[in-house]
Amino acid sequence: MSVKDSMERKLSDGLSPIRLAVIDDSHRHVGHAGSRAGGESHFSVEIVSVAFNGKGRVERQRMVYALLADEMAAGLHALGLTTLTPDEDVKRAPEGN
Repeated sequence: MSVKDSMERKLSDGLSPIRLAVIDDSHRHVGHAGSRAGGESHFSVEIVSVAFNGKGRVERQRMVYALLADEMAAGLHALGLTTLTPDEDVKRAPEGN
């Protein structure tokens, strides 16, 4: 299973997201620290979940990092996170959508 697939499965199982996007940004970091020949070392994650209700940014990020501890230990070098509640996601949506 790819790192991306593993991340998607764990985040889906652990947080039951309304929306989840896991993007492999490794191609943008070739030659930088932590870059691997096969990629899958740098990711961006945007996740919208009710599980984040009532929690601050740091606590939300800790929840995600706890779910992805194995991937981090195995060489996931960078993880950019956007963690939103459904209400916050609605507020971000462009008008007319």
